[in-house]
Amino acid sequence: MHELGIAEAVLDALERRAGGRPVASARVRVGALLHVHEASFAQSFALVAEGSVAAGAAVELVVVPAELACRACGRTSPVTEPMASCPACGAVAVELRGGDELVLERLAYRPAGQPAG
Repeated sequence: MHELGIAEAVLDALERRAGGRPVASARVRVGALLHVHEASFAQSFALVAEGSVAAGAAVELVVVPAELACRACGRTSPVTEPMASCPACGAVAVELRGGDELVLERLAYRPAGQPAG
């Protein structure tokens, strides 16, 4: 369950950015090639965030596809799995770009005194 490690990385980014302020919610852009299962991530994040500034925070995952670029026909295609050939022409001379990002896009703070959850 690699979602636990990803949840720890997200929590670390939130804690650094929050500077001690309580976090209400966040949006994270995650590459499709990381294969993050949303329900497992939510459970993992709740576990690692317990007792932190992000306890009870809602984290929205925005899954971003990778891009497959064909060197033979020049077409690009969004992909969610690594592919060995171009879906347009079948050539194997392809390049995979992106799909492995993990970016904290947005966070919102809880008003002072508002309980978590």
